[in-house]
Amino acid sequence: MEYKDYYQIIGVPRDATQDDIKRAYRKLARKYHPDVSKEPEAEARFKEIGEAYEVLKDPEKRTAYDRLGTRWKSGQEFQPPPGWDQGFEFHGGGFTEAASQFSSFFESLFGRNQQSHRYRDREFNLHGEDSRARISIALEDSFQGGIRSLTLQHTESGQDGRPLIKERTLKVRIPKGIQQGQHIRLAGQGSPGTGGGKAGDLYLEIVFKPHSLFRVEGKDIFLDLPVAPWEAALGATVAIPTPAGTVDLKIPAGSRSGQKLRLKERGIPGTPSGDLYVILQIVLPAADSEQARAFYREMEQKLAFNPRAGMSIR
Repeated sequence: MEYKDYYQIIGVPRDATQDDIKRAYRKLARKYHPDVSKEPEAEARFKEIGEAYEVLKDPEKRTAYDRLGTRWKSGQEFQPPPGWDQGFEFHGGGFTEAASQFSSFFESLFGRNQQSHRYRDREFNLHGEDSRARISIALEDSFQGGIRSLTLQHTESGQDGRPLIKERTLKVRIPKGIQQGQHIRLAGQGSPGTGGGKAGDLYLEIVFKPHSLFRVEGKDIFLDLPVAPWEAALGATVAIPTPAGTVDLKIPAGSRSGQKLRLKERGIPGTPSGDLYVILQIVLPAADSEQARAFYREMEQKLAFNPRAGMSIR
């Protein structure tokens, strides 16, 4: 998708104050409003300006957008870097009625279905907004559970109106058996209320860190297991890793490469637990010595084996 430089669209420098951004937006919005503007493509320009303002006027979204850095240019192909929003709180809502449609670039950063909140600080005893953030955990954490420290970033407006990044550290209990995509709710850890209203809640979305051995699909775990040709042909019992520790796996005689073996309830724990699937990958010894090459020639002569016997080749 195309990267959008919201500062360039609004026509302000990256260190502009919130008042500067507001003034620039109002000037452009009057110029390109579809009801009065005679500029070419006024409606598209008006929507683009509105989208840029939705990000730059919001301290959380502006700070997160700034974290992407300045290496991107307008018109350049863009994908959000993995974990770009890791540990950052996004508050819901706060969008104006003018910006009802957003580009794929905006949605890739902040998601869809943003709700407009009409009642802000005008009401006394107003409940604070809920916040959302991501937390990366190791796959093994889902098997063991435990307490983790989490440092979150949020923004506050400084005296000059520019957003300032603040950090806070929370102790988070990771429940045993939690899955990727599930949320942990921390009551009262969201945005503060106004007029004595209660603070909102903080929802932490669980993301598993990439693992060198395992893939996760829902509650099931997948492991590609290298096996020697004789282990597959004759059968064997081999030790394999699992997130909960090492177990012995019986490989049936006559196994094929790509064959899937199921270890029941060895996946993510729960009621019921997931399964662990082992995908056999037959690995051939390298013919890197005369002895090895002689062994392969002997196999070629003594074994009546044609791997393409079942193919119809003309």
